Amino acid sequence: MAYSEKVMDHFANPRNVGEIEDADAVGEVGNPKCGDIMKMYLKIDNNIITDVKFKTFGCGAAIATSSMATELVKGKTIEEALKVTNKAVMEALDGLPPVKVHCSVLAEEAIKAAISDYYQKNGINPEPIVGKVGSCCHEDAPCPCSMDK
Repeated sequence: MAYSEKVMDHFANPRNVGEIEDADAVGEVGNPKCGDIMKMYLKIDNNIITDVKFKTFGCGAAIATSSMATELVKGKTIEEALKVTNKAVMEALDGLPPVKVHCSVLAEEAIKAAISDYYQKNGINPEPIVGKVGSCCHEDAPCPCSMDK
């Protein structure tokens, strides 16, 4: 399984690692049964994501996709951040092996989960804006992440 130089760089030198104590939004996705869990913290001022941090428990690809996702949303409006897809994360990393695509899905879902949390904290129903937030892993279905374990 070959990783791009960008994936290796974001794994070895992840950007925006940590947590924001007074975060305006926190989103967590994943499932401990799979082994990949992502938590994203956002600081939002005037509809702009001014700071973003993450904590990820998972493989190198999970760490790299989390790192890249934070880079893609930092400085963006909430609306722009909601347009960041797993494909955009993969393209920014110059691709991922097929068995690691679920990591980019988790990164997209972590962004959505954090923004959903922001809307909820501000009395806005997030589902019509963000959609239903989940992850690649569900209690009632086999985990697709297990393919690479």
